[in-house]
Amino acid sequence: MSQPVTLGGRPMMPPPGAPVEELLVARFHGHARRLFWSALVLIVVFGATAYLYGNLPAPFQNWMLLAAAGAAIVLLVLIPYAVWRSRSYTITNRRVIVREGIGSRRRREVSHARGYTIAVHRGLVQRMWGAGTITLSNGVDAPLRLVNVPSVNLVHETLADQIEVSQILAHRDAQSGLGAPPPSGPPLAP
Repeated sequence: MSQPVTLGGRPMMPPPGAPVEELLVARFHGHARRLFWSALVLIVVFGATAYLYGNLPAPFQNWMLLAAAGAAIVLLVLIPYAVWRSRSYTITNRRVIVREGIGSRRRREVSHARGYTIAVHRGLVQRMWGAGTITLSNGVDAPLRLVNVPSVNLVHETLADQIEVSQILAHRDAQSGLGAPPPSGPPLAP
């Protein structure tokens, strides 16, 4: 699912001590169901503008209609779309990254190697759409929330796989002595 696998179903792993390059697993935005009302407003505004253009009562002019339609589109369609688009989630084989913000960008990340707990919350509407909110907590930093994640079960499985692979690689490198510093002091006598 998230890593190339061999015939046995186990992810392919690099040789011990070899550097692992960071690979993109998934990049996505929150569920687009929040844009439903914006899409509906866009359709209604275009329909009403097309119907009323040239048919306005005497005190109103066509430029007033176009100005009102433009303001409605900017306020009720473009701004909600920009807010939705400004938050993105990226999962790599090393970490989870959340980027948000329109003017100034804010970035938070959690490393798979440190390990974290995964909590999934799904409200009634989220369950109907297959979405959910994932909270990642490592016990040290503030929890990282991935809000309105589409296909939340698939993302949950992917995160669990990435934690497992990172833990296996870290344990293997520590056991082989490649990831740990050399012992200090005199050698032990037999």
